[in-house]
Amino acid sequence: MENKWVVDYSYNYEFSFSQSDVEAFAKASGDFNPIHLDDEYAKKTIFGRTILHGFLGGSVFSKVFGTINPGNGTIYLNQSMSFFRPMFIGKRYLATFKVLELITAKSRASLLTEIIDSDGNVVISGTALIQHKDIASSSKI
Repeated sequence: MENKWVVDYSYNYEFSFSQSDVEAFAKASGDFNPIHLDDEYAKKTIFGRTILHGFLGGSVFSKVFGTINPGNGTIYLNQSMSFFRPMFIGKRYLATFKVLELITAKSRASLLTEIIDSDGNVVISGTALIQHKDIASSSKI
């Protein structure tokens, strides 16, 4: 079986968030900014409607690393994120991941992490550093 953990390996994950996801995140984080929760307030902002918490959007990276790819046992070491556009409840997004560098001696990988909206716009962009046992054996060809 070919090992997928090589430089330029990429994968995608499609997702969306619901109103209940936003409310649960507000409760967990303590961020009750009305831009996320109050339709009347949000109508008067530059967005014209409520937007997701930026870190709720970015949390999809953690979900994918920890549960899907590479999955259980992943240690999340670092994440940078720049926020370029708002995210909205019920809209479909694509999280993209691309391996930039492998540090196999430490079972680590650096990845480009992005969220792209249905119009093809980059919403969030950054890099992540993760550690996982499967990365250690990836460069042994």
